[in-house]
Amino acid sequence: MAEAQSIIALNIGSQRVTMGILTPTSSGGLILKKYASSTILADPAAEMTRLPQIRVAIGELADKLGVQKEKVSYAISGQSVFTRFVKLPVLDSDNLEQLVTFEAQQHVPFPINEVVWDWQLLSAAGAEQEVVLVAIKSDALDDINDCVVDAGLQTMEVDASPMAIANAFRYNYDDLEESALLIDIGARTSNLVYKDGGKIFTRTIAIGGSTVTSAISKEYNVPFIEAESQKCSNGLVALDTRHTSGLDELTAALGSCIRTALNRMPAEIARTTNFFRSQHGGAAPKRVILAGAGSNLPKISDFFQEKLRLPVEYFNPLKKVSVGQGVDVDQVSLEAHLLGEIVGLGLRAVDKAKLNIDLVPDVVKVERADAKRKPILIAAAAILVASCAAYAATGYMAKSKAIKQAGVSEDIANGLSVYANPIKAEQKKAEKIGDIVDLYGEAIGAKVNWNKLHSELNAHFSHPNLWVTSFEPIVNYDPESEDNVSIVAGDFARGDYNRTSIVQIGSEPEFLPSGKRNRNYKAPMITAIRLKGYRRGDSTNDVIIRHANLLEESDLFTDKIKKGRKEVEIPAKQLILENKTSIPEGKLAAPFTVIVPLANPIPFK
Repeated sequence: MAEAQSIIALNIGSQRVTMGILTPTSSGGLILKKYASSTILADPAAEMTRLPQIRVAIGELADKLGVQKEKVSYAISGQSVFTRFVKLPVLDSDNLEQLVTFEAQQHVPFPINEVVWDWQLLSAAGAEQEVVLVAIKSDALDDINDCVVDAGLQTMEVDASPMAIANAFRYNYDDLEESALLIDIGARTSNLVYKDGGKIFTRTIAIGGSTVTSAISKEYNVPFIEAESQKCSNGLVALDTRHTSGLDELTAALGSCIRTALNRMPAEIARTTNFFRSQHGGAAPKRVILAGAGSNLPKISDFFQEKLRLPVEYFNPLKKVSVGQGVDVDQVSLEAHLLGEIVGLGLRAVDKAKLNIDLVPDVVKVERADAKRKPILIAAAAILVASCAAYAATGYMAKSKAIKQAGVSEDIANGLSVYANPIKAEQKKAEKIGDIVDLYGEAIGAKVNWNKLHSELNAHFSHPNLWVTSFEPIVNYDPESEDNVSIVAGDFARGDYNRTSIVQIGSEPEFLPSGKRNRNYKAPMITAIRLKGYRRGDSTNDVIIRHANLLEESDLFTDKIKKGRKEVEIPAKQLILENKTSIPEGKLAAPFTVIVPLANPIPFK
């Protein structure tokens, strides 16, 4: 587990996934405690494999860094997001929000109800102010977020890569007196980040490392993966003829091919610089700073220095960030220019980021709203019930005291019932309201618990050779019995999604005919989950190992059952009900069935 104050940052690139753990300092700075990266294949022809690769990479990084069930902030590749800087007239905050929404509907190239978007006010000068709009397709965001959740993590904030690296650039180079351009060369796209004093501007261009790889693949008629290998092992950017004349023929030819593929980039940079100067009042850059894995190509800094006629250096996002003892100093010195997004995400946690775009999916927004609403409802109910009870108690005490001290007659005492009866009626109303609030609290709590259960199960059973087809909650699980009752009716898959698809258990009503909650009602308890699924390949042990790891590592599940006052361990054969050692002939996969007992039973309502 990460430290309590740890900041978990995740950069999901097109070809490289990086996770870092940072902690805040007492002075408001950051310490990079540790980080790790994983490379995935960015072949445009194998787009269908990208998400599974990302899912596996995040899971491996989380295991490597010891991150489990933590909240993580992550950045999405610039190719997935739409960014636009917009000039608007100066308005008050309410009118500005309406105007920004209107501008978003005009600029975002998708229906606004199909995207998740956010904006931020950047500056206000004279009669104009500038805002940045960032949007992503909802379904694309959900797919990426599922990869994060499947790795057993929780989403805290979602940023865009250009915004995250711009925050790191601004923070570490705030002393720059001249305009500068950061070129972050990714796999499929490159982020251009301009900094001119306090002014920031970004643009993403569709040229990156895979552009070079695709050019090599086409030139030499080899598969993408082989072209990528050649680029990484033998590639460089050819300069002038004097440079290539000193190389062997094959290396010189490969270098010329790479140079040709990169020749479009300086033209795009020049076009963007002109736009930054004319539309945003920025100055032409006086220096260039390289970042991203694409900048690892030998001689690429010389190439940009030659083309742009500006001094070129490599990005150091750790200039003002301390490095912990768990980080390999030699390794981080070679890879610092790849950690801009990680640092940018960390800066948001210590309130040192200028750009605070948050593109969280709808499911996370709902969870946030539920989390905020739950304590308010519970507190309101408690206050209401306590107030009514105190009011009633005060009335009864006043009546008793009046009888004792004043010696009033029975008739006078009975007259006080005029006041006591309305108080009793109000107390009954308060009890009913308390029952309803309790139900809301229980429903919200149950929803949170089920989300946690799903996340844990997904995290442990996510595997290319395993897939789960059935998730059945079991009431009052008994490992000795073969007839454990699932709350899901047998016709659920064929029936409508309504109460008829749920098994009815117990006859005692939760509410009496009067509408009052039945205090004697005891809800049946869900005590285990029965998972059914299929496995392919030689993955018999995967089911057993992942099931065992789930029971051992998760606080939500257990392999023990209470018998009297003792806890008895359930034998594995009673938890692994089906897991054939071989796939039946003519079948693509073999079925498996496992039982996962809950550490804390959940009431079934």
